[in-house]
Amino acid sequence: MARSVMIALVGVDGSGKSTQARALARRLTARGVPAAYFENAGGRPLWNRLARALGRPDGVALFGRTLYPALEATVRAVAMARTVLVSRLTGRTAVLDRWTWCQYVIMAARGDRGRRAVRAVYRIFPRPTVVCFLATTPEVARRRVLARGIDTEELAHLRALDAAYRALPEFGSFVVVDGDGDPDEVAAALDRMVSPMLQR
Repeated sequence: MARSVMIALVGVDGSGKSTQARALARRLTARGVPAAYFENAGGRPLWNRLARALGRPDGVALFGRTLYPALEATVRAVAMARTVLVSRLTGRTAVLDRWTWCQYVIMAARGDRGRRAVRAVYRIFPRPTVVCFLATTPEVARRRVLARGIDTEELAHLRALDAAYRALPEFGSFVVVDGDGDPDEVAAALDRMVSPMLQR
């Protein structure tokens, strides 16, 4: 099966990954480039809700510092495997909401062990055609997270996530997009970036 074009959006929580990825997939399809949106999350909101229902503050407190990262990495791996399979079977351009690096970053920000093991396992996943890092200041990201009302984020954690992204050995190959701007401005920047690779 031929590899489809894969466009990954990564960034800290509140950077607009999900909103922009969904919208980009819709715009591409409307322009005659069949595209599909794929979420590749580790299930953190679900585990946190479960933990709170059981009287624990979050998923890490519920499952422990060793089991939780393994659970999160496994859930993300299943999501990414589905993404690769569906995108290759359908031939659609795949717009990825998160990819492998998001797991490395969250583990680094928390100080989890096992990052090398996760990297080794995740080597089975293809590198996207292009990776867009939505560069969003922690203060802006936190305001957005609070506004959506689903969860909360501490500034210190968002700063740790941002630093971990920028410390990735692959970061220099990412396309950096200003995520602090108006959503329409961010969308326009993404369109300018992806258009050349999709010209037939």
